Amino acid sequence: MRFFFPDSQDQVDPTFDFVTEEHDPFRVRQRDDLYAHEVLTGAPFDGLLVSKAIVDGQVGSSAGKYTVAQRHRLYREGARRFFRLDHGHTPLKIMGDCGAFSYVSEVKPPYTVDEVIDFYHGCGFDYGISVDHVIFQYDPAASSEEAETQGWAKRQRITLELAEEFRDRCDARGVEFTAYGVAQGWSPESYAAAVEKLQDLGYRHIALGGMVPLKSRDILACLAVVKPVLKDGTEVHLLGVSRCDDVPKFAEGGVTSFDSTSPFRQAFKDDRDNFYTPSRTYVALRVPQVDGNAKLKARIRSGEISQGKAVELERQALDQLRRFDENDTDVESVVEALREYSDLWDGKSDRSGQYRETLTARPWRDCSCDLCKQHGIEIAIFRGSERNKRRGFHNLYVFEQQLRARQARKDPA
Repeated sequence: MRFFFPDSQDQVDPTFDFVTEEHDPFRVRQRDDLYAHEVLTGAPFDGLLVSKAIVDGQVGSSAGKYTVAQRHRLYREGARRFFRLDHGHTPLKIMGDCGAFSYVSEVKPPYTVDEVIDFYHGCGFDYGISVDHVIFQYDPAASSEEAETQGWAKRQRITLELAEEFRDRCDARGVEFTAYGVAQGWSPESYAAAVEKLQDLGYRHIALGGMVPLKSRDILACLAVVKPVLKDGTEVHLLGVSRCDDVPKFAEGGVTSFDSTSPFRQAFKDDRDNFYTPSRTYVALRVPQVDGNAKLKARIRSGEISQGKAVELERQALDQLRRFDENDTDVESVVEALREYSDLWDGKSDRSGQYRETLTARPWRDCSCDLCKQHGIEIAIFRGSERNKRRGFHNLYVFEQQLRARQARKDPA
């Protein structure tokens, strides 16, 4: 089972100073910053997934996350050099898609097939996914009439028609990347029908889309119907779904690869599961910057609290955390400092119990990843993108370790 990590311009600055909170003044983002596969010994994934919507933006709307200069350099240098995929390890693969989530509200996809092929071919991707139109609804009991009325069947037809055109144009243009056809559906049977059609069109690499909001049991129900129609040698990619505990079951259902940002995003988007370990997750230690927290800034502007007091409590919390990592203070002193500052910037959630668990376990000390060994407790502090992204990279490392361990248990050979 191969794991692809979706690119969203997520890198860290190797020169960032955690004490002064300063970057090198001559730093150039992306060029000087490092990806997860560069800061960790051994990439925590098998490849990257790069979306056209992220790179180029949408037609007639705002640009993507890439600057004009970055976009031009990606096309000029190619993906392998731009993402530095051959950096000190087994070369990573790179997969491209359209970013169908970005135009889900449109009547039809905003890109032409040839525009998408130009993107894949121009960047030198290894795999390219056909243009698709997401169906978010899932209703196994829906009749064919209801599927038509709701517009689900139309979206499926659009996706299959574009997959046929994509296949034809790839053949005509003699592209070097491997083409994936997308199957969209609203039930196990509709997914299976789409997969059969794609195989009739000649696809032996198929991506299942629209499954992100589905529960694992629903995904497995779809795979149970899809697997019997798969021809020998057909590979299946699961778009946007990563649930480590279910990966072996997904593999039994015929899935050979998947992509997801979940382990990374949980580092700073989740309320509790911010720091991965092999046995459980921990909450990160929240110390927001005074000048970067909207609630706190509003209270300071209103005169409710003084900026000087806020800065004092912020520094006190950071000082206690660093002293703790040097065995110079105890857990309760740190928890009290975090609680006192939290009362100022939050005033609602008391995470003292969760902080106590994290501090008592000191999970960063038991981790073998390069980032935990280098940064210590700093990686467990919820504060700004440099720490949060490093914690996200750590989570990817642990997730990849868990994934390989589960696969090894499933297949001892």
